[in-house]
Amino acid sequence: MVNQYETVFIATPVLSEEQMKETVKKFRSMITENGAEVVYEDDWGLRKLAYPIQHKTTGFYYLIEFKAEGEFIDKFETELRRDERIIRFLTVKIEKYHAIFNEKRRKKQSNTEEKSNKEE
Repeated sequence: MVNQYETVFIATPVLSEEQMKETVKKFRSMITENGAEVVYEDDWGLRKLAYPIQHKTTGFYYLIEFKAEGEFIDKFETELRRDERIIRFLTVKIEKYHAIFNEKRRKKQSNTEEKSNKEE
């Protein structure tokens, strides 16, 4: 059964922009190669961590929302654990109403951005 999931991972802050793009591409392609569908992606950028992790106080945050079979999540999380560039991650199964809310929020956000672009 296909479910919708949301994964947020934090990459080490010592990565260059190119290395970060390469890391994201690796996980995006892993999702698509296993028959899953990427619904939404968002680069949150470099942010301060709530507490130090591996002696680091900042990290690159990235969100990927995707639809996949439940069995895929174990393989995906194992790969996240093995990658030394990832210092933390969290995968959450999204319920139907959460998915609808996310879609409405994205539409509202894009409409707001379009209005601000027209005003400029």
